Amino acid sequence: MTVRSGADVPAIKAQGLCKAFGKVRALDGVDLAVQQGSVLGLLGPNGAGKTTVVRILTTLLRPDAGRAEVAGFDVVKRPHEVRQRIGLAGQQAAVDEYLTGRGNLEMVGRLYHLPAKTARQRAAQLLESFDLAAAGDRVVKTYSGGMRRRLDLAASLVATPPVVFLDEPTTGLDPRSRAGMWQVVEDLVAKGTTVLLTTQYLEEADRLASQIAVIDQGLVVATGSPDDLKRSVGGERIDVLVSDRASVPAARAAMAGALGREVDADWETRRLTAEVQRGAQALTAVVRELDLAGVEVDDIALRRPTLDEVFLRLTGHPADASAGPGSAPDVEEEVG
Repeated sequence: MTVRSGADVPAIKAQGLCKAFGKVRALDGVDLAVQQGSVLGLLGPNGAGKTTVVRILTTLLRPDAGRAEVAGFDVVKRPHEVRQRIGLAGQQAAVDEYLTGRGNLEMVGRLYHLPAKTARQRAAQLLESFDLAAAGDRVVKTYSGGMRRRLDLAASLVATPPVVFLDEPTTGLDPRSRAGMWQVVEDLVAKGTTVLLTTQYLEEADRLASQIAVIDQGLVVATGSPDDLKRSVGGERIDVLVSDRASVPAARAAMAGALGREVDADWETRRLTAEVQRGAQALTAVVRELDLAGVEVDDIALRRPTLDEVFLRLTGHPADASAGPGSAPDVEEEVG
């Protein structure tokens, strides 16, 4: 069998993936494509099907229908070849807490059939890269949550896989540890690694992902770059917070005159909002007209739509919404 290769061939490709658990359809025809050396952010609320997609692509779960390739190999027909070319860091750190950090990484190296000397060298390199060298000879049960997550990601990279799957890798981490993990992912991609990242942290996807797929109720409901998705919910907006409720009408008239369009106003919050084109010029015009009208302002800002707004528009609920009664259970099936 000839395996396709080349920069134009996606490192990860899925077509029509379906999976049901009893009466619950976890996936209902998922299509994905991840180009080599890029990051795809897979977004969705709990129960949307993100982890089911990851389990199928990493050969841990067999799809009911559809097909997928990772690194050029079919995940059902050639699972062994797929496993040799991927790394996986799941939602829970899969490390042995009774071994040292170094021992964990050396063990993984040996499981990948690396020579003992190579496994030791690779463990030392990864401990240094993940800022774990000082703790490398401590047993893992003494590690903090952030250290365990870093060790788990390091373990997924022992065999230098070309494709890495990160299933909500920063859930539960403090901001400093999360920022450290982001830097690790950016370094991986800079070296040519392909990453599929599932996350509920939209700022994480915004920073790391070159492409985003939003999945909801087992379907991909939108794909595109972060900027493309933001543009899909509208352009830039000018937000104005006036000092006094009594000045809301005057502020609204001044903004409408500057922009040539209606302006949304909320009397209770004293906030006025308008969508604009050519934001910098529009902001300058609004500031000038408010000043001429004698309106005192507490705050004024030009802002772009956020991924939170995109997510809410597409799914009808925020990214951190809990799984609903129809969500897929957390079930997995080992595949040989």
